[in-house]
Amino acid sequence: MTDAQNTSTHSGFIAIVGKPNVGKSTLLNNMLGVKVAPITNRPQTTRRGIRGILTEDQYQIVFVDTPGMHKAKDALGKYMNEEIQAALSDVDAILWIVDLRHPPTEEDVMVSRTIKDIDKPLIVVGNKLDAAKYPEEALRLYTNLLGDREFGTRTLSAQEHPESLLDLRLQLFSLLPENPFFFDEKSRSDQSRENWAAEIIREEAMKRLEEELPYAVATRVTDWEDRPDGIIEIYCDVIVERPGHKAIVIGKGASKLKEIGQGARKQLEVFLNTKIFLKLHVKVMPNWREDPEALRQLGYE
Repeated sequence: MTDAQNTSTHSGFIAIVGKPNVGKSTLLNNMLGVKVAPITNRPQTTRRGIRGILTEDQYQIVFVDTPGMHKAKDALGKYMNEEIQAALSDVDAILWIVDLRHPPTEEDVMVSRTIKDIDKPLIVVGNKLDAAKYPEEALRLYTNLLGDREFGTRTLSAQEHPESLLDLRLQLFSLLPENPFFFDEKSRSDQSRENWAAEIIREEAMKRLEEELPYAVATRVTDWEDRPDGIIEIYCDVIVERPGHKAIVIGKGASKLKEIGQGARKQLEVFLNTKIFLKLHVKVMPNWREDPEALRQLGYE
């Protein structure tokens, strides 16, 4: 609290929803000013609901970043869509992120059908305003999908990002009910450090692998050691579905695996502000995306 002890606090949960690769995780990271969610230019980078925590004065927003809604093709896809439903079951408001460069797709229609009957405040956030040719028309097409449901709108542009984010943040604060804070004021996420690091490593793998292989990769931190000299040792399994995938991830002379490791280590050192020793081990877990037990072992449960 910033004033007297009797100053009331306001806190609540706000879900961020939208189709894959529309900018949900980027918005979350920008709102928090730190990176809590992985970002690539590939759809379905986010696989599980990630909570990001923003505390300012007497307000605390717990953002729930959800996977992109899509037609599930395997057990992993079904899990991801279930994560969205779970996130929406108990929130105080919803942000629907849409891409103003394009008209609604089938996936956008899926999102609108999911949220239109949820009796919670809704803000439609039109993203990529600066790159859109007909943003007003695009936003109208998206909001038409909601029928007579009440909603607010915002637009975001890279060229006016700080101002846009501030306006949106103030609007979200106004929606929060009076509650005690759910998390410590210094918290930025409810993820374990191991899960966060694993997601950073998977992000680097997705950036550097081609075609369908990125979606067949999972990561799991198996050990984390804080050494007396300040160096952090992190050991991580990179999971693939086939022996052929393992060879691709490792690369000739282990070149691809080194590339992934170097990219991940640089990110981890920036965020953790210390030297990192990172050891990656590629393992085959046959058809893990279709195996409920394998999904459970990898934390998708």
